[in-house]
Amino acid sequence: MQLIKLRIENDAMDIAYHPDSKQPARAHYLITYNPDQTIGENLENIKVRLAGLKFDAAILENGLNYPFSDTIVGVNYDRIDVGLALTNLLNIPVVSQATVQRLGLTKAVQQKAAYLRWHLDYYGQYFGARNHGQEAMLTIGNGYFGLRGAYVESHADKDNYPGTYVAGLYDQQTTQIQGKDVTNEDLVNLPNAQFMTFGVDHQTPYTTNKHDLQDVYRSLDLKTGLLTTTEIVRLASGHQVRVQVQKIANMHDWHRYSIRYRVTPLNFSGSLQIYSEIDGSVVNANVSRYNVFDQHHLQTLGIASHGDTIALSGQTRTSHRTYTVASQLTSPDVDVAQTGQTSDQPAGVRQTVSLAVRVGQTYTFDKNVVIATGSSTTAPVLAEVSAELHQSSFDNTVKASTAYWQATWRDADIQVDGDLTSQRMLRVNLYHSFVSAAAIESGQIDASVGARGLHGEAYRGHVFWDEMFILPFYTLHRPELAKQLLLYRYRRLPAARQNAQAAGFSGAMYPWQSAQTGDEQSQFTHLNPLTKTWDPDNSRLQRHVSLDIAYNVWFYVHATHDQDFLSRYGMEMLLSIAAFWISKATYDQQTGRYSIRGVMGPDEFHENYPNSDQAGLTNNAYTNIMVAWLFNTVSALKKTLPAAAYEQAASAAHFDAQLATKMKTISQHLTLEINRSGVIAQFAGYFKLPALDFRKYQQKYGNISRMDRILKAEGKTPDAYQVAKQADALMAFYNFDVSTVHALITKMGYQLPAAYLTHNIQYYLARTTHGSTLSRIVYAVLEQLDGNYDEAWQLFSDALVSDYYDIQGGTTAEGIHLGVMCATLNLTTRNFGGVSPFGNQLRVSPQLPEQWQKLHFKHDFRGVHYDFTVTATQITVSADADCTITIVGQDYHLKAHQPQTVAYETN
Repeated sequence: MQLIKLRIENDAMDIAYHPDSKQPARAHYLITYNPDQTIGENLENIKVRLAGLKFDAAILENGLNYPFSDTIVGVNYDRIDVGLALTNLLNIPVVSQATVQRLGLTKAVQQKAAYLRWHLDYYGQYFGARNHGQEAMLTIGNGYFGLRGAYVESHADKDNYPGTYVAGLYDQQTTQIQGKDVTNEDLVNLPNAQFMTFGVDHQTPYTTNKHDLQDVYRSLDLKTGLLTTTEIVRLASGHQVRVQVQKIANMHDWHRYSIRYRVTPLNFSGSLQIYSEIDGSVVNANVSRYNVFDQHHLQTLGIASHGDTIALSGQTRTSHRTYTVASQLTSPDVDVAQTGQTSDQPAGVRQTVSLAVRVGQTYTFDKNVVIATGSSTTAPVLAEVSAELHQSSFDNTVKASTAYWQATWRDADIQVDGDLTSQRMLRVNLYHSFVSAAAIESGQIDASVGARGLHGEAYRGHVFWDEMFILPFYTLHRPELAKQLLLYRYRRLPAARQNAQAAGFSGAMYPWQSAQTGDEQSQFTHLNPLTKTWDPDNSRLQRHVSLDIAYNVWFYVHATHDQDFLSRYGMEMLLSIAAFWISKATYDQQTGRYSIRGVMGPDEFHENYPNSDQAGLTNNAYTNIMVAWLFNTVSALKKTLPAAAYEQAASAAHFDAQLATKMKTISQHLTLEINRSGVIAQFAGYFKLPALDFRKYQQKYGNISRMDRILKAEGKTPDAYQVAKQADALMAFYNFDVSTVHALITKMGYQLPAAYLTHNIQYYLARTTHGSTLSRIVYAVLEQLDGNYDEAWQLFSDALVSDYYDIQGGTTAEGIHLGVMCATLNLTTRNFGGVSPFGNQLRVSPQLPEQWQKLHFKHDFRGVHYDFTVTATQITVSADADCTITIVGQDYHLKAHQPQTVAYETN
């Protein structure tokens, strides 16, 4: 085993390199600290000094003795978990010398690597957006609710935000801004029932603060969904206490979560108080730029207490959605029902338990919580909530959650050998994908997945086109969940028809931002945080969201062969969306082609033409290509349905034979602008816009990802430049394989020259700022298609850790980016694993990254469960039914439960 050994001192790091763990060090390096840099920045120097050397692990020789980590060191009156830092930096496990002496080197390294693959850990106290981001990453939930991973002893402030969100629970408030009434519909932050804390000798109860919190370690166990926080608190009075808090969401009975609160007096015996609270005074305050609006959504209607139980009932202010939150506090160390006291708080209720404690002894309190929600006509019944609460316990919640996650990891896990970071972050992304949606699979929740999951309040919890990056993953692993998410859209088809009619069109026009009813929730103004001014917001013109919904309908039907869904729901949706685009396309007598005007593409930087009074753009390439695809797809799917089923869907969609004829004509004559190199213009007139000097702006501003805001702050507009926030003209090449897109463009009447894809990728990559996390994942796919594997890997790697490192400078604080998380999973199996789901049978042609030794994953496709193991030289696949699969261009007939191994060579 190749090793580095480290000794961390106050002024320097001493590093010894052992190319063979059984031999003396071959080289020593002494790195002195730069006083102008943080400890973390100084650790970066290790990577530079060790460049070119190979090592499998690191041993820390002078780690401190902590129960939750063996790699913490003290440096200049500060502490850092060097193990976590170096694992992130060098992608290797780090163990202490003490652990090596206890277990032996091999076992110590294996044990630490196994731990790191299944845990998301943070050490130390952080503040502001950084801590809010960690809270989002440590969210527990089950798809019915999400509970941010805040300290239970905290209330919302600039450093802490203990948000609680229930899927589909929205409320509207109206605020006057610049003389105009602005109405916003928000995913509601519900009463905070996770609050627990302690006090000593009836002094002021402890709340999280940087002065008293001496040490803290937070660890999310991805295998079970259990979040453990260990705190060392030293009060101003000198009392020192160790607190261990464990939180877990019930993945089976999804109205429930449980907290286990353990308190150990470290230097005193005396009187200890435990406080448990349900705080109904919370507001939506997670996103500071929204604070100019009225963010008060809750009305407390009643509180109740009985023995060891407290409850709070209320409703949202305008949508009148009712809710009841109840909790039960129990302890093996004291009879809470007999000794506990309750008191009213502002719009809330508190329990207090007092007991005598002895130094060094641990006292345990379990808080079980039930959240129930209803409509304006069906309020939760307190007796039913209480009954469910008394069936709950911390232990059975752990049992239910562990069972769910065991089954989930068995079916949906993605296993990577040779890359610790990729393995851990893929599992983090898998975890959050199910935390955001799992309960919706039940069919009992009328909701879809918001772009930020159930993890924060950015985008107000609305549903966007991000579904297109999310649902394919669910379709291949949880098809029933994907179906339920599509039914959210089907139930809002009447609203989409009303949206279209109000805008003067036929068919169904789905909103860019959807929430409770399916009406358009996009705003007309947007706050630019650089200028503090309100700019016009035309984002609702991203009508391609309807095409993205159509894509998800098609992908689900294609991958599952669920003809019943197509007959009852899917075809009506597709025809309704098609009717909208037929009505929006206009014929140009001069060109003999059809144009689509007044839209925006995924780019978002371009809302209209410079110096134009008309909002929107003409012939956005992505929109037109996807419209052509939709029209062809509707025609193809019609042939798969019984005539009666199609006619029923067509009647519901008001789609007659005349529209079908016009649809075919338009599909072959939509307009694209393509130059002689084969570069597809993002929209009509794009090539005439001036280029932007990216280097100058990078030198001036550093991060230029939000170039739109920078240009507006300079009195300019991004509309006037060739600059993009994210992939736009080339998005279709992400949605499908190259041959499909090429055939679509050819059928539209255009001929593309050789190497056109390379020209397009180079052209647009040079003009893209990656202002969206989705941008990197799309370009990673494009770069791989073009054979630029190193570039593809770098873009994928950045996307994979984008929320973990919060690369957009604070946006993770407002909720994780679920679209990019699921997209990394899709890219891993579809592009690196090479399993394409676009044909009538799976096609496998891997492009495994050099950093990975082996990749293992499973897929559901057309009722067959597949199991894949991919290395750099061979593919092993098995299926639970007889089927045919294409591997590197050759068909193989698989027998049920009989693995097939095929050798291959990478192109």
